[in-house]
Amino acid sequence: MWATPVSLSGQHCSLLPLSHNHADGLSAASASGDLHRLWYTSIPAPDQVEAEIDRRLSLQETGSMIPFTACDASGRPVGMTTYMNIDHANRRLEIGSTWYGKSAQRTPLNTECKLLLLRHAFETLDAISVEFRTHFINHQSRRAIERLGAKLDGVLRSHMIMGNGTIRDTAVYSIIASEWPTVQANLQWQLEKPRG
Repeated sequence: MWATPVSLSGQHCSLLPLSHNHADGLSAASASGDLHRLWYTSIPAPDQVEAEIDRRLSLQETGSMIPFTACDASGRPVGMTTYMNIDHANRRLEIGSTWYGKSAQRTPLNTECKLLLLRHAFETLDAISVEFRTHFINHQSRRAIERLGAKLDGVLRSHMIMGNGTIRDTAVYSIIASEWPTVQANLQWQLEKPRG
């Protein structure tokens, strides 16, 4: 396998291989702000976190996903993220199925998580491209992806059926290897700039 489970850590967060040991903390993170009620994204309800961990770990066994628990600086689980749709032969992957509890939103945590995941993908795994996908109308997610420096590849119209039966148009973004130095410099600047 080209990509395998790994632990990554920074100043504001750590990314640990997803485990059932994190279930209680992840359930609490999901409960904060009733995140699972957002219709345009898929965040497990607190009582569905165990099943979501099982789902992600089963995808890891097939080699198509590497799931992480995102922890804050104190080590408390605050969300999930993954390497997914892993194409081992072509050294491509997607960073996605990401969600954070209310306490971690609008903090440096997401920026640093993305920096750690991208650095590992480009510098350790020698990825040629990293992709991001989100619902076309999830403007908060699209702005966050664009702030990373990812470029819009296009929109997959009528791409998938959501849990509530609506049809999702999927905005597809990517960062390619040659863009990584600039993206990395921008992410480091975002982490270091004063916050008002």
